[in-house]
Amino acid sequence: MGSEIKRSNKKYVLSAMILMLVIVVILGVAVGDVYVPFFNVVRIILKRWGLIKGTQISSAHEAIIFAVRFPRVVTAVLVGGALAVSGTVMQGMFRNPMADPGLIGVSSGASLGAVTAIALGLTVRNLYFMPVLAAIGSLTVAFVIYILAGANKKVPVLTLILAGIAVSTFISSITSMILLSFNQQNQIREFLFWSVGGLNDRRWEHVKLIILPIMIGIFVLMFFLKDLNILLLGEEEAQSLGLNPVKTRRILLVFSSIVTATAISVSGNISFVGLIVPHIMRLIVGPDHRVLLPVSLLGGSIFLVLCDLLGRVILPVEINVGIITSLVGAPYFLYLLGRARKGGSTF
Repeated sequence: MGSEIKRSNKKYVLSAMILMLVIVVILGVAVGDVYVPFFNVVRIILKRWGLIKGTQISSAHEAIIFAVRFPRVVTAVLVGGALAVSGTVMQGMFRNPMADPGLIGVSSGASLGAVTAIALGLTVRNLYFMPVLAAIGSLTVAFVIYILAGANKKVPVLTLILAGIAVSTFISSITSMILLSFNQQNQIREFLFWSVGGLNDRRWEHVKLIILPIMIGIFVLMFFLKDLNILLLGEEEAQSLGLNPVKTRRILLVFSSIVTATAISVSGNISFVGLIVPHIMRLIVGPDHRVLLPVSLLGGSIFLVLCDLLGRVILPVEINVGIITSLVGAPYFLYLLGRARKGGSTF
């Protein structure tokens, strides 16, 4: 009886979060320098999708919503969900509550790949060069961290963080050397946007660029939810249940790194989404990845859309979403670090 109630509650949480995401998306599209009424936003979207006809809507509002704001919000949904899923997977596979694409250096590797693409002028030739090089950099750093932190055992919190800091610092110095070679203003502007992280001027071409790799990556990760639960039991228990922990972690690391790199190839280096969202969701629905990962996917999307909205309305000048997530995430990270030092854990 108790387990049935728990399953019912988890389904309720999932349904509530889907509804919340829809509301937050419409709100994110409606609010801006030019306010568009909430229901007009819905009508514009439904009209452009061919679901309603004959509706009299301002052409100016329609252009603002569908050409400017909606692709930006959809990008936030994809990036936030991708980062949250990657963080959930990394925390589960490392059995470590501090694992996060940004903290363990995966994002810095993606940054190096993206900056290299900018420096070589490849982004002008084809948009796809940036996510490809970002994925290569991300995968390279991920495996270095994986080896340094200990591939075959539970990874200590401080070991993982220190390994991530060391590799990130090394990668950052290489990135700075590349930055010094920039001699064009647009290259410097593009790098600064990338280093801070933001969703400014994201268009439908950016959505098209990342939607397929992110959806494929998350789809593949969904097949490993049971394996992630088994990995939480420990090395010996996983092997006794017929799971190869090393092989499973490698597969998970590859696809979570690709999802991360693809996401930040259009948004820049956005921190802490993959750290705090899985933690909050784990407190609500528990550690079962069959529920935790879908809920974290929705939670990451909601969180990033709200952070982007906050950055647009909190001051007269727009604040990049990467700054907002850092302001929210850094205190939470210090709280988690304090718990880890005292021996506390959410696993």
